Amino acid sequence: MSDIFSGFGSLMKGLSGFMPQDDPNVKLLNAQTELSELQAQETEVYAEIGKRALAEGVHYSELENRLHLVQQNLALAKQKLNAAQGEKDEKERAERLESDSRTCPSCGNVNAEGIKFCQECGAKLGQQKCKSCGAVLAPNTRFCGECGAKQEV
Repeated sequence: MSDIFSGFGSLMKGLSGFMPQDDPNVKLLNAQTELSELQAQETEVYAEIGKRALAEGVHYSELENRLHLVQQNLALAKQKLNAAQGEKDEKERAERLESDSRTCPSCGNVNAEGIKFCQECGAKLGQQKCKSCGAVLAPNTRFCGECGAKQEV
């Protein structure tokens, strides 16, 4: 069964070579694959240590050293995975903000980039800010919730 998963991981790793390497999803996939491979190596080393220890009752320092190396690489791979996940989350947040800035607060129409007024209903796009204190306001707000200043709707 683990051969199936390792084959799948190898396939995904091979396919990721055809994708843009600066894409957060590709980085995340690569980091997850590396982490999975290192965890499999760690498990193999533990199994080998256990088999030898049971059979002979002695310690094998070369395996212990190899295990420590795999564990260090595993910790680095986990850090890479966390960094890739953070980068992916940041990219998705930026894309969501960009999309939200193009979505009309009045009718919900998604407008082209760089447009200041909705092409469907003519409403002003982007976040409405208070003229007095600069607080972000909900669409069509008449008075600022921060300073109470009257707003032009």
